[in-house]
Amino acid sequence: MDERAADGPSSSAAAKIGHPLNATQRDSAGPSADLLEAVRVAADELVPRVLDLTERIAAVSAPTGEEGERSRLVAQLFADRGLPVEVDHLGDVVATLRSSDGAASGAPPVLLAAHLDTVFAAGTPLTIHREKERLSGPGIGDNSLGVAAILSLPELLQAVAAPRRVDVLLVANVGEEGLGNLRGMRAVMDARPNVAAAIAVEGHNLGRVTHIAVGSRRLRLTARGPGGHSWGDFGRPSAIHALARLIADLDALPLSRHPKTTLNVGMIDGGVSVNSVAPAASCLVDLRSVDETSLARLADRVDRAVSVANRGSITVSSEVLGERPAGVVPLDSPIIRLADATLAALGIETTYDASSTDANIPISRDTPALCVGLTTGRNVHREDEFIDVAPLGTGLAQLALLTLALADGRSALMPPAALGQSSR
Repeated sequence: MDERAADGPSSSAAAKIGHPLNATQRDSAGPSADLLEAVRVAADELVPRVLDLTERIAAVSAPTGEEGERSRLVAQLFADRGLPVEVDHLGDVVATLRSSDGAASGAPPVLLAAHLDTVFAAGTPLTIHREKERLSGPGIGDNSLGVAAILSLPELLQAVAAPRRVDVLLVANVGEEGLGNLRGMRAVMDARPNVAAAIAVEGHNLGRVTHIAVGSRRLRLTARGPGGHSWGDFGRPSAIHALARLIADLDALPLSRHPKTTLNVGMIDGGVSVNSVAPAASCLVDLRSVDETSLARLADRVDRAVSVANRGSITVSSEVLGERPAGVVPLDSPIIRLADATLAALGIETTYDASSTDANIPISRDTPALCVGLTTGRNVHREDEFIDVAPLGTGLAQLALLTLALADGRSALMPPAALGQSSR
């Protein structure tokens, strides 16, 4: 995952997000008792094989932008399972699980996506430690487990033999983390604009339903000046000084709390030496909001501040490094009601969440979408990251039940026409 909003969804979205299900609605929306039991049993039996697969995937380096080796591995693993596989020019892997009758249904498919990339640079030791209750190592839950789960889903669905009336696309995509800019999910959705619903799958945060897409703009601001010697050329404008003043101006910008909107300068670089007037300096700026209009307004104000900073022999430029769209799927929409009912049937209380994930792309395009987690764990984006084994069977059951419900066109909760009821 790129990151989770630490304080959950902003209350500013209240007018858009609707209301969650009550207990009676959950009971009517959830799976039958027979299906629930069959999926639980099959999911629990699958856990050891999913863990083996997770460990195998995690042992292959996949920094953002360098996912090729892991992409090839996953494509081969899908092919070994007898699924037709496509790999695009970025390295996104798309396997098709046909509807139950084995033929292409022609109806819009359901899409499940787990990102291939990790935050760890090439050369990071990918040592995986396995204990009875825990699996640990770099990227183990974010997102090796997610990839292993979608690879294993066909086996789980086959074990319960429940009907699927539409095709299911199983996607292992590139470019989710950091400056990956969600390019993999963008490419997958660009090539398949008729997707009926999408689920982004993450290893961590079982019980989380991310339905608010936190949008972002990532910028590199660069100041340039004439440079020179700190003594002999004293008085010449310094690029570092100019950039510092610009950062102070950005820090002083008033930001909306409702909808939550943020600005952060995360990195600064520049200068030549301690006794030089800096000829260049740059910083990385992160802008975020749960509301696309608020995000665009903040980006405009940053652009104006950059324009003002261009004075005398100092020039300041702005480069867009990444853009992630914002959006909201209402809590009372069919797909969120279904996710809530599924978790309730499994004995888990839903936590509604705002975050930046692969689900941002379909949400921003008015495709019903959400992001779910598979188990618990800690230390995301650290080399000592770990996942807990015990809840994994429940997480896999959740994924299977969601997939079956979305792929069943007869569902009273998810009629085909209702699948389009999302809201920005």
